Amino acid sequence: MSSSTTEAPVQPVRIVLADDQPLVRTALSMVIAETADLVVSGEAADGAEAVRLVEETGAHVVVMDLRMPGTDGIEATRLITEGPTGARVVVLTTFDDDDHVFGALHAGASGFLVKDMALDDILAAVRVVASGDALIAPTVTRRLIKEFTDRRRPAPAAPRRRAEGITDREREVLTLVGRGLSNTEIAGELHISVATAKTYVTRLLAKLDARDRVHLVIIAYETGLVSTS
Repeated sequence: MSSSTTEAPVQPVRIVLADDQPLVRTALSMVIAETADLVVSGEAADGAEAVRLVEETGAHVVVMDLRMPGTDGIEATRLITEGPTGARVVVLTTFDDDDHVFGALHAGASGFLVKDMALDDILAAVRVVASGDALIAPTVTRRLIKEFTDRRRPAPAAPRRRAEGITDREREVLTLVGRGLSNTEIAGELHISVATAKTYVTRLLAKLDARDRVHLVIIAYETGLVSTS
């Protein structure tokens, strides 16, 4: 008798597409339909519908526009990330028109992408977020740094309290995370291995009680480690 065992098939990542522009949803849906590991479990034209679909379909990831009628993407992101489903949110925005990204950051979004990215890159980002990591497109990171430092300068004492308990090297890593660098890029910048860079990021997540890499970016802004000066 054969001793080999049959592995259970990997279930695809279930995705809700939330955008009030049907063409955007259709384009993403068509590309997703050609993949084996992703599936569209619902489409929503507003935030309230997105929240409902997540609860009904057990979606893993929501690709979320921010400007939608009724319940907008920020409130929908908050309701989803604070809810019991465990679903994660990737914001897909036309950054030149959208000034609501900070609200979405604090509402718990795990990814920020721009609509002019290649569709394959958007799907790759969805996979990253579905795996439990977080991702911000480099162009979004640069814009966020400028806008955040211009609009949301914290009280002088807050950054020091927030960053207590981390080492000088961890502070360097946090600064680079805030600038949008990947672990590989951080390793090159600091002349350390990628595994070591990953270890530092993991320590920062624990020490700063951060939910994911995006949250570390927020902290880097709020502590004043990242600026445009």
